[in-house]
Amino acid sequence: MELLFLGTGAGMPAKMRNVSSVALKMLNERGAVWLFDCGEATQHQILHTSLKPRRVEKIFITHLHGDHIFGLPGFLGSRSFQGGDLPLTVYGPPGIKEFIEVSLRVSCTRLQYELTVVEIEEGIIFEDETMRVETRLLDHGIASYGYRVCEKDKPGVLLVDRLKADGIPPGPYYKEIKEGRTIQLADGRLIVPDAYVGPSQKGKVLAILGDTRPCEAAGMLAQEADLLVHEATFAADQPQMAHDYFHSTTQQAAKIAREAGAKALCLTHISSRYTKEEVALLQTEAEAVFAPVIIAYDLMELSI
Repeated sequence: MELLFLGTGAGMPAKMRNVSSVALKMLNERGAVWLFDCGEATQHQILHTSLKPRRVEKIFITHLHGDHIFGLPGFLGSRSFQGGDLPLTVYGPPGIKEFIEVSLRVSCTRLQYELTVVEIEEGIIFEDETMRVETRLLDHGIASYGYRVCEKDKPGVLLVDRLKADGIPPGPYYKEIKEGRTIQLADGRLIVPDAYVGPSQKGKVLAILGDTRPCEAAGMLAQEADLLVHEATFAADQPQMAHDYFHSTTQQAAKIAREAGAKALCLTHISSRYTKEEVALLQTEAEAVFAPVIIAYDLMELSI
């Protein structure tokens, strides 16, 4: 899995940072991409990447402030114009359905694919055989959610050398053993898969939070995550301003990561007040609390 940051700024577009959107690329795992937020000009940012809109199968909206949703109607329409015909599901807080329906109706935009809109509550909002997505309500000026994306554990590696050494011929048998089924060979031997499959591979855990003050829900979502993506709108010396505007500082985000036992922290939603040179200081002050810390920038790709 890889994260592609399409917009890492706060509030409004700036020269160096577009507004919020991040793509979770799972092309090897499920041949698909998930978007988290879709701020203004997200589709413009996509033009600078290899990402194909038709590959986007799910969009998760954290909250309904404009810098997180104003790019959504345009993206939905362009996906249709570009030949996207696979179904798409949008998840978001109550109100997202009305926003999408009104935008498409007033602009006379007709989609050529099936669109499903799910208005979320706290809890597990999606689960299949490979992934689970859980959401919790954060602390912001309007309903803002964080998402915990869990990749389910994968079967261990097939121990091919051991199979060959025991005279088990390759072919359909290997597939059945890999899938955990006991098989019987032509010579009557019963082959139990545990002896020929390595330990299961633990799935990755990713936490992507919407705008928020520090809160208990943020820590719950980030618990032992391989990567926490947390907003850091303000520097460490602005805790009162962060509180007043329902946001977090760099060190507040770092404290969440530390207390949750996250393995790594990526800071995004950076205010345009900070120059390129000052961004390095933001990283330094966060690293005084937790490490490793990465400051996201537009079009950055990050492997999980």
